[in-house]
Amino acid sequence: MKRILILGATGIFGKALAERLSSGKNYRLILASRHATECYHDNEQCRVVNCDATKAEDLQCVMKECDVVYCAVSGDSLPIVAENIVSVMKQVDVSRILFMGAVGIYDEIPSDMDDEDNVRNNPEQVANREAVDIVEASGLDYTILRPGYLQEGDKDDFTLTCKGEPAKGYISTIPSVVEFAVRLIDDDKLYIRQSISITKDMSYK
Repeated sequence: MKRILILGATGIFGKALAERLSSGKNYRLILASRHATECYHDNEQCRVVNCDATKAEDLQCVMKECDVVYCAVSGDSLPIVAENIVSVMKQVDVSRILFMGAVGIYDEIPSDMDDEDNVRNNPEQVANREAVDIVEASGLDYTILRPGYLQEGDKDDFTLTCKGEPAKGYISTIPSVVEFAVRLIDDDKLYIRQSISITKDMSYK
């Protein structure tokens, strides 16, 4: 049984991923956020922990029990969170991390599409880029996921692009990112040490 730590488990995406994984029999979940116990309750499959990822000591308490770390945290403090995650994962000898950034952090959204979310145009992307840089330099078995604006939709409505390629969109469906995340959780070697954009294909419009 694979043990999955979800950081940011009370956010929009964290909740969707937790719900999807809790429907499977092969996962043991640790659901962590600053107010996790307000949203979840412990059960046979899930352990719920109030955890502030900006504090390394909080992470040490939850990472010892996991095989895979999924970071769905967002906000200006994300670089601090990334530094703490990398440091603690090395201390407790956990190597696999799935880390959510955002499309646009490499200025990969084409200008003829709508590039307002490229980091050069959007200061809010700076924290995402700095955090991803930390993870990419960590030496851990990472995969970076770069979704766009999250909205409801079809789980099959997506396309993937790798770092260095132009993104094909800036909107992502929550179900598609969830299903892709599950594939990454199930296969420790899938897209290892790569940064992947997952968005709807808007390039034909």
